[in-house]
Amino acid sequence: MAYFENINKIEFEGASSKNPFAFKYYNPEESVGGQTMEEILRFSVAYWHTFTADGTDPFGAGTAIRPWDNLKGMDLAKARVEAAFELFEKLNVPFFAFHDVDIAPEGRTLKETNENQDVILGMIKEYMKTSKTKLLWNTANMFTNPRYVHGAATSPNADVFAYSAAKVKKGLEAAKELGAENYVFWGGREGYETLLNTNMKLEQDNLARFFHMAVDYAKEIGLNVPFLIEPKPKEPTKHQYDFDVATGLAFLQKYDLTDYFKFNIEANHATLAGHTFEHELRTARINGMLGSVDANQGDTLLGWDTDEFPTDIYSNTLAMYEILKNGGLGKGGLNFDAKVRRGSFEADDLFHAHIAGMDAFAIGLKVANKLIEDKVLDSFIEDRYSSYNEGIGLAIVEGRTSFRELENHALQLTEIRNTSGRTERLKAVINQYILETLSSVTA
Repeated sequence: MAYFENINKIEFEGASSKNPFAFKYYNPEESVGGQTMEEILRFSVAYWHTFTADGTDPFGAGTAIRPWDNLKGMDLAKARVEAAFELFEKLNVPFFAFHDVDIAPEGRTLKETNENQDVILGMIKEYMKTSKTKLLWNTANMFTNPRYVHGAATSPNADVFAYSAAKVKKGLEAAKELGAENYVFWGGREGYETLLNTNMKLEQDNLARFFHMAVDYAKEIGLNVPFLIEPKPKEPTKHQYDFDVATGLAFLQKYDLTDYFKFNIEANHATLAGHTFEHELRTARINGMLGSVDANQGDTLLGWDTDEFPTDIYSNTLAMYEILKNGGLGKGGLNFDAKVRRGSFEADDLFHAHIAGMDAFAIGLKVANKLIEDKVLDSFIEDRYSSYNEGIGLAIVEGRTSFRELENHALQLTEIRNTSGRTERLKAVINQYILETLSSVTA
């Protein structure tokens, strides 16, 4: 059965195209810096927002109209797999990602839940045999069911900890079966509402124990993939233990987990942490911990996780700058952890949204690559910190000085002259590069 009958395969038609079902800037075969756009960007469709979300919000019921709305239970789960691979093929995306409960409904018991999953995993595996689309990552949903009201691996209830471990065990097995590129942990409720009733040390120790057990089981079954932590500061809990990259990195270092984990960084989560997307990417990059990206954007006028499709070219440019400086994403990708707006309720809107995000990141890629080729920021930064290339600055960097020697140096100074950071000039240059790139592709 075809679920998107009126939509053909989305092709690249160029910037002058008026076809709403065509890429204007994303050409998967175009080479940028020696690799194709497809190889660099590694786009992924998020199963949950695309096939299970219905537009429900805290103030209203779902609005989405989908071709599979008439189905229930396992019949609905099977139809979503069929629709998913039709959309993957028509968008020509190399990857997808899912939570366990996205693909199959939970049963009355864990055994029944696993049986439901096995049916759908088998179906997905069959589709993957003839599809180019691979599994970027999967994860266990340990935040929706009421059993996780106090957390999963950080729950004060040991039975919940055990149940969560069983869920991740199944997830790791699914990752191996489907040939996943990564496995993700998002601690949706791994945090606290109030310290008045919280043993923070025990909760964090238990979370580390949980991660180490996951590492051990992955080794046991021969699953050799990066584990990714997805930081988020709040929502649903008031304070989550994976607040941001810096907090997560400190946790991994404390518990000797840095050899097994990297970060899956989401743009909207960075915003909620009070950071920019590029800040989180750079913090991970300079520490060798950038694994993958959840590509979306938030609304600066709203204080929650709106998960909008990423159409901000400026932000995408700065993100791609960090990704290219990282040497790419390795086994990671750009996963559209994004949902169409509640008012965009027709099935066609799923395609419009992905096309918009893929085009916007394609532009960001080309601009970022040009900035790096021309050494625009590198040259400026190198010059700005040139005082550390000689004299007392070089001695500081090489660890050949002391407070006593630095005091002697300072006492001899008659004047300290700083130079401008040229923030506005650099922002103008980035705008210029964006406009030049857009002009070149429309010429």
